[in-house]
Amino acid sequence: MYASELAELAEEEERRRKRAPWGVIALVLLTGLALIRNGSGEFDVGPPQPASAAAPDTRTTAAPDPVAAAPLSLPFSAADRIRIPAIQVDAPVMPVGLDANGWVAAPPPDDPNLAGWFTGAVSPGEKGTAVVVGHVDNQKGPAVFYGLGALKKGNQVAVTRQDGKTAVFEVYGVEVFSKSSFPGDRVYGSKGTPELRIITCGGGFSKQNGYDGNVVAFARLVAVT
Repeated sequence: MYASELAELAEEEERRRKRAPWGVIALVLLTGLALIRNGSGEFDVGPPQPASAAAPDTRTTAAPDPVAAAPLSLPFSAADRIRIPAIQVDAPVMPVGLDANGWVAAPPPDDPNLAGWFTGAVSPGEKGTAVVVGHVDNQKGPAVFYGLGALKKGNQVAVTRQDGKTAVFEVYGVEVFSKSSFPGDRVYGSKGTPELRIITCGGGFSKQNGYDGNVVAFARLVAVT
């Protein structure tokens, strides 16, 4: 093995060791994402909501259907762009970490067409659960994930990575969860395969507390191009 290849492996291992333990990450996400409050919530028509928003959700998210020839996981590479044709999303992705208060940082709210990949978790296509967040709206109108609640099972999400590969995910569930009882283990826990969670605000809105829920799209890796 060449010295350059050994150096690359060492750098990737160092990145992995610097990542926070997943139990800590899940707790941070559970609390931090609950603090993302986007926009005014006062437009004539609010963002689409999953069917589960209409009644208390007593279901568990169905496991992904078996895939005979599921693609292998990819090595680490930062996310660069996300495309969701079903809801007309085509947006650049910036890395986001934790802010000064220890919460997951959202992308700048003044740019409505911008998503954030949480660098404390895996990159899209790696084994584990990658997390992409974005605003539902801002003071001027709908933002990048305004239509997230309208996704349906089978819709595809393509995440272009900085290594030139595109990880293609298939949605297998979309739900809205109350911020007061957000199921962190269910949303962020690894299933042992490459998965993706896309998260934005949703549910009811009040001027005092902002949105009272998070819309979450669950997806699994089905192809690499």
